[in-house]
Amino acid sequence: MTTTPITHSTVRNGAIELAVQEQGNPSGETLVLVHGWPDTHELWHHVVPLLADTFRIISYDTRGAGASTVPTRLADYRLPLLADDFFHVIDAVSPTEKVHVLAHDWGGIEVWEAVASLRAAERIASFTVTSGPNLDVLGSWAHETLSRPTPRNLSGPLKQVIASYYTGLFQLPKLPEFVLRRGLAQRWARFLGVFDGLDPAQVRTASTLPDDMANGVNRYRANIAPKLRRPEPRTISIPVQAVINQRDRAVLRGHYEHYDRFVPRLTRTPLDSGHWAPFSHPAELAAATRDFAAQHPARPGSTPPAREHQAGHGDS
Repeated sequence: MTTTPITHSTVRNGAIELAVQEQGNPSGETLVLVHGWPDTHELWHHVVPLLADTFRIISYDTRGAGASTVPTRLADYRLPLLADDFFHVIDAVSPTEKVHVLAHDWGGIEVWEAVASLRAAERIASFTVTSGPNLDVLGSWAHETLSRPTPRNLSGPLKQVIASYYTGLFQLPKLPEFVLRRGLAQRWARFLGVFDGLDPAQVRTASTLPDDMANGVNRYRANIAPKLRRPEPRTISIPVQAVINQRDRAVLRGHYEHYDRFVPRLTRTPLDSGHWAPFSHPAELAAATRDFAAQHPARPGSTPPAREHQAGHGDS
């Protein structure tokens, strides 16, 4: 594992300023890390040292989180705008060369939106995603399955609805923000210990966690209902690796079988983890990312150097 100096910068997208961190091998291919809710770039604390020898690593706080701008309008959290933030970051940090991407949770949802665009093939060499569903594919799976209401077909969407009950609660006005700021934020590490079965000491959060939790609710309000009501799945042409966490209690495995028709270059990699694999299984997640990137180099005619790795939990 390698610890490298961190360079801080800002990328602007209109009125939004995104806090960006760079570290790792300055000569390596660029790997962009995109966190989900309610995290910041701190999510990758255990992962970055495992990849720093190989990649030039870029992480950033998405809008509404950490040191980045917090929009006040619900409409400012729509997925096309979040995907546009992502493109502004990669255009700023790697204007002439493709990047690799590793994303988790809402970071994955945002990048799914980006990789569905026509620009993706020119800018992204590989995309590894964990616990971040494609909402259009998820909605398409639910619509198709429910159109044939056998007991087996009904069970899959019903189980996912139960697992995602909190997304319905997040649609309520004001109450979720109050509960998150005043209650759950102070108990977050212990909650993840119960919910995900991980050691609370592995959890890394920013000092902005209470606000990040509350502000992030707008992602759910702006996107979940519209996407699931009217899904518009698009073909994804770039190589995608879905690291499927076998014990994920928030994003269940059933809908992944529906991805084949929309993601022809899909690789499924199972991982015996809960939802927060970047905390609990950083070594396995880093190895999967490195290996997949090596199969799809960003520089034509070159292969990112592979590094020996051991199975088991990583730490930093």
